Amino acid sequence: MTKQRVIAITGPSSSGKTALSIELAKELNGEVISVDSRQIYKELDIGSAKPDIKERQGIKHHMLDIIDVTMPYTVADYCDEAKLIIKDIIERGKLPILSGGTGLYFRSLLQDFDLPRVAPDNELREKLNEKSAQELYDMLKKLDEKSAEKIHFNNKVKIIRALEVCITLGIPMSSAQKKKENQYDTLWIGLNSLNRDFLYERINKRVDIMMKKGLLDEVSSLFNKYENNNILLNTIGYQEFYPYFKGDCSLEEAVNQLKQNTRRYAKRQISWFNANKDISWYYIEKHNLEEISLHVIDKYKKLLS
Repeated sequence: MTKQRVIAITGPSSSGKTALSIELAKELNGEVISVDSRQIYKELDIGSAKPDIKERQGIKHHMLDIIDVTMPYTVADYCDEAKLIIKDIIERGKLPILSGGTGLYFRSLLQDFDLPRVAPDNELREKLNEKSAQELYDMLKKLDEKSAEKIHFNNKVKIIRALEVCITLGIPMSSAQKKKENQYDTLWIGLNSLNRDFLYERINKRVDIMMKKGLLDEVSSLFNKYENNNILLNTIGYQEFYPYFKGDCSLEEAVNQLKQNTRRYAKRQISWFNANKDISWYYIEKHNLEEISLHVIDKYKKLLS
C-alpha cells in the first residue's frame, strides 16, 4: 500500500514553525494541522501562541480549539482525529502540513510509536491530583522508572496520565508501548538556531509581545472561570501567573519566570527532536523565511519526481 505523503515541521518554541507552515501551504496547495498539546484547547489563545485568523492568512488550520480545558484528552485521541484529517485533506487533493512542537504527538502519529489505549479514569485522577507533583513523581519512579525519566518531575498532568496507565493495566506504561508500522511518507523539516542565545532572545521578545496582546487578561479570566484547573496549572504561559494572582510574586517576576520556563522547554524540545535522524534542519539566524521555504519546496518537488 502506498504511504500517504505529508510534511512535518518541528523545532523549539519561537523558531518560526507557524510562519513556515503557512508559506508552504500557500505554495504547495496545503492545509495545516497543529501538532501542539495546548493549542487543541479552546480559550488558550495568546498563552499557547495559537495563530489568530489574521496570522493564518486564509490557510485552513486543523486541531485548534477542539476541546474544553475541563475535558480529558489523550495522545491516542489526538492521533485518531489527526489521521482522519490527514486522510480527508489528501482525498481533497491537498497536502497535509503538520506543524508544532509536541514531540510525543509527532512520534505517536508519524513514527513507529504506539501508546496503550487506556480510557481516562476521573475518580483515580482526582485522588492522584490531591498529591504533590513530587509525591506523584516518586510514585511513578517506583512503578515505571523508564517513563519517569522522560517526564519532567513537575508536570502533574503527564505524571498522572502515566500513573493512570500503569495502575489500570497493572504493568509499566513503558512495557505497554508497542512498535507499529509507520503509515506515512514524511518529509521532516526542523527549525532551530545554532546560537542558543539567538533563540532565547526570540523567546523573550515573543513573551513581551504576548503581554502586549493581553496575555495577563486572558490568564486572569481563565483562572477566575476555572480556578485550579490542572491544564492551566501545568501549561507554560498560564501557570507562571498563578503565584502573581495569589500575591506571592510581582508581575515582573511572573513574566521573567515565563521567559525562563519557555527557554527551558525549548531546550527539552531540541533534545527530543535531535533524536529523529530523518529531520533536515534549517537554522533561522542563517536563512530567512523565504529562503527556507524555497529550499523546502524544492526538496518536496524532487521527492515527487
